[in-house]
Order: sequence, then C-alpha cells, then structure tokens
Amino acid sequence: MLLAGVAGYAQVLQGSISAVPEAFYGLWRVKSVRIDTDSPAVFKEKGVDIWNISRENNVILLSNPFSGASAQVKVNHSEQGKVVFTKNGKYDNKILNDTVSIKITGDSFTGEDELILDTVSDVDGKIIKTEKARYSLVGERIAGKI
Repeated sequence: MLLAGVAGYAQVLQGSISAVPEAFYGLWRVKSVRIDTDSPAVFKEKGVDIWNISRENNVILLSNPFSGASAQVKVNHSEQGKVVFTKNGKYDNKILNDTVSIKITGDSFTGEDELILDTVSDVDGKIIKTEKARYSLVGERIAGKI
C-alpha cells in the first residue's frame, strides 16, 4: 500500500464482523501522509489508494481494483464508528504488519496506519531488521453503503 520497496502487497486477512458498522463497507478513496518513520527511503511520503472493503460470509476483504492487491482483514476493535483492523503479509524475506485505526463519520473517515516491516534472515529465519512508519489517513466514500 504505502511501501516504496516491497512489491506484491497482496494478501487476505481474517475478520470478526459482528460489530463492524455497515458504514465500513464500500469503495473509498484514501489519502495518506507519512507522520514519521525510521526509514524514509522505504516508506513513501504520501499516497492515494482506492480501498474496496467488502464482506463474504464471515470474512472481510480489502482490495484495490487498480493494483489488484487483496487482503483479508482482522478486526481488532469496533465501537461507535471507530474500527481498528490489522493485516499481515510475507513478501520474500520481509514480513509486513499493518494496523489501521479509523473513525467513520458519514461518507468519510480519518485515522492512522502503523506499519512494521521486518526483514528475516534467509539463514536462520530470525528478524535482522525492523523498519517502521506511521501515516495519517483521510478517506472519502466513492460508492457503497452509507
């Protein structure tokens, strides 16, 4: 999503959907601005993404129709329009942990995205490097439920 140096950011995340507000689902235009990082060469300063958030049975999916990336989302917390979810992915010798916290108000949301990128040794599987970034998010509904 926001990585400059990691290709193939596509995955599926598992979710608990019972308390997720219907307003969460739909097609969103999401602007991100980096707040801080320890690796400015790895994490972009800002970006614009399209998030299509949908539900299939008991699984919440986040996909980007332009890039083809897709991920299952694990909802950690949902209360009064605030949703916190995580997604994780492995790409070659890198593991990306992504925690998103948003507050939905009508057809928009604001929030933050915290990224932790671990590089794993090919020799013994231990983490040899950890890079972090935090982004401010603003989302506008393009289509879908209100």
